[in-house]
Amino acid sequence: MLNNLFTKLEGYYDEMVSIRRYLHQHPELSFQEYNTARFIQDYYEKLNIEVKGEVGGNGVVAKVYGKKPGKTVALRADFDALPIQDEKDVPYKSLVPGVMHACGHDGHTATLLILAKTLNELRDELEGNYVFIHQHAEEYAPGGAASMIEAGCLEGVDVIFGTHLWASEQTGTIQFRTGPMMAAADRFEIEIQGKGGHGAQPHKTRDAIVTASQLVVNLQQIVSRKVSPVNAAVVTVASFIAENAFNVIADKAKLTGTVRTFNEEVRQFIEEEMQRIIHGTCYASDSSYQFDYFRGYPPVVNHEKETGILIRCAQFVPEVKNIVETEPEMGGEDFAYYLEKVPGTFFFTGAKPIRKEDGYPHHHPKFDIDEKAMLIAAKTLGSVALNVQGE
Repeated sequence: MLNNLFTKLEGYYDEMVSIRRYLHQHPELSFQEYNTARFIQDYYEKLNIEVKGEVGGNGVVAKVYGKKPGKTVALRADFDALPIQDEKDVPYKSLVPGVMHACGHDGHTATLLILAKTLNELRDELEGNYVFIHQHAEEYAPGGAASMIEAGCLEGVDVIFGTHLWASEQTGTIQFRTGPMMAAADRFEIEIQGKGGHGAQPHKTRDAIVTASQLVVNLQQIVSRKVSPVNAAVVTVASFIAENAFNVIADKAKLTGTVRTFNEEVRQFIEEEMQRIIHGTCYASDSSYQFDYFRGYPPVVNHEKETGILIRCAQFVPEVKNIVETEPEMGGEDFAYYLEKVPGTFFFTGAKPIRKEDGYPHHHPKFDIDEKAMLIAAKTLGSVALNVQGE
């Protein structure tokens, strides 16, 4: 049946590309993906596949039932875009100003739709049931996974798998990892309130820029001097806002940034240490402050058994040339929420464009993928889903 699955997927490759390019031209931002969700739901309805929309927001869930008893396997793809202007010179360039699929979610959606179509055609031979989770709002916390789970998308599910098309790796590469693979992704905002005044009379002010600058330096010491080197962590101050005329000392300054961790104890420690450092720095400058810490997605922690199934199955996908254990990735992914509820694994499918000049990182205005990677992703996910039944 695996060969039959692969042959059918190859036959639908042109349709897969067509879907991906349509979605690439019509991107929608997180929590605003109404037309995309309708497109996905319509696709399933035309195939007479059971489907439900508005799951936990804009989420869509479809189900294919095999004729033979077995496990229920969930497969997930996300479909939101980013607030980035598409700068590629391609026929399928985004038609929406300031919005583009700069992370491959259009490819994820096309991959899952065609895989669902193919498995539905094989349903008389299938063991178990297959749940296709099309998730909205992965890019922006609180994301769509948690609300879809709350709405019941994992009810009856025994195991879940997902992949991310990874444009930094060559097509034909599958990257896996057992245990922590992607980091918890938190963000913070710090507002400093000092006392402004004339630039020529600093002694009569409490300079918010000086205090905020000290904070930028002091916060860097958390990871370098307070966290054990064996525990990966990042504290990044990403923006510093304090606009004034050239001769005015600022009374306010705002810092925003992100914290990335894998260990919950380290995550908690960093939040507490930030609070201590901010308090001390502002106390020393006689300034007040507002500190807000927003917990984002938890770390993606892959399960050992399911990761092993992925490794074995990827070996039988003809287009897969390299199966590599990857280092932990400090980026975040709300696939983490699914893995907290049911066993599964999340992996990367290499999708680096063939032409070197087309290779740009994720979230870049000229980001693109090698569309052949979608076929590899579909074959790998399909193979894993089928092989779970024998475990």
